[in-house]
Amino acid sequence: MLINFKPNYTITDEILSLLMEAESIKQRVHLLPMNLSVINSLRETAKLFTTHYSTFIEGNRLNVKEVKQVVEKKGHFPGRERDEKEIIGYYYALKFVEDSVTEDSVLNEDLIKKIHAHVISFGVKKKLKPTPYREAQNIIKDSSSGKIAYLPPEACDVPGLMADLVEWTLAHFECKPVPLIAAIIHYQFVTIHPYFDGNGRTARLLTNYILYKGGYDLKGLYSLEEYYAKNLRVYYEAISVGPSHNYYMGRAESDITKWIVFFLRGLVHSFKKVEAQMELSSLKDHPDHSIALRSLDPKQRKVLMLFEKNEFIRSKQLCSLFDIKSRTASGLCKKWVDSGFLKIKDSALKSRTYELSQKYSVLLSFNQN
Repeated sequence: MLINFKPNYTITDEILSLLMEAESIKQRVHLLPMNLSVINSLRETAKLFTTHYSTFIEGNRLNVKEVKQVVEKKGHFPGRERDEKEIIGYYYALKFVEDSVTEDSVLNEDLIKKIHAHVISFGVKKKLKPTPYREAQNIIKDSSSGKIAYLPPEACDVPGLMADLVEWTLAHFECKPVPLIAAIIHYQFVTIHPYFDGNGRTARLLTNYILYKGGYDLKGLYSLEEYYAKNLRVYYEAISVGPSHNYYMGRAESDITKWIVFFLRGLVHSFKKVEAQMELSSLKDHPDHSIALRSLDPKQRKVLMLFEKNEFIRSKQLCSLFDIKSRTASGLCKKWVDSGFLKIKDSALKSRTYELSQKYSVLLSFNQN
């Protein structure tokens, strides 16, 4: 298949240096001592920050403390109901992205449309239909002056441009640095602007998906969105390149080197913050779970969250957790029993329950008290 999308950029010395630094930090974080309860706490904080800052960029008025209250269903803010719904939508969209990576979902247009569906759904439904691309022209205006800031491609061109972007990504995922691909995807998605609303949030979630999928998840502990929000003017300047505000008059062929530099600076900044947090937590009186945690696959790490709240689990709980059929869940439990991850507690077929093996039960916070 002929791929028409050809991003225009130059690999500068700074870009090379930033890519190497990001890779180096990623490797160092991987080798740092880990404690499950500490990581879970840091991960939840990162999710709240990501949700707050990504929606803040779009004008959401809730602060981090209020975001936490909304997510935990412990707070309600009259007059800001839309802000609350936007927070819930983004939080669940982020969870959907993480689940998609855990389940090894393949990048395609359907996945992108589902991410967008979660963004605009306000988190009402667990399963959502993919949202179709816009069917008319949209115009992005400057909020202060009211002037046209950007005129995206016509609706009739959107499907082809999105298909091209996905094909380009799949074709280069194994041969280009993942952070570079993530930067390019972020830029091109907001350039295409395939929806009337939610483009920025979806672009940032798609960026996270690519980074996580490529092994740059850093245990889900960083928030690129925080960097964007705290450098908002530079963020907009870096992503608004080209000689014209019209897609067809220079934007499509613009040199995006400046944007890539900004993106990678943010990635390195965020990675350094995670490394500092991890080093600080390793100095405290917490047991080191590194060896046990690194022996688990993503699904097993996710199952640990079930055991945080339940001493025993049943296979049907995996059906809900991973959205799989009961036969598949039973097979997964059998596999994990054979590998020594789980133990059968009650062997009766209809009421069979499982517990963690002794090797992994030490990971749980209730066993550390």
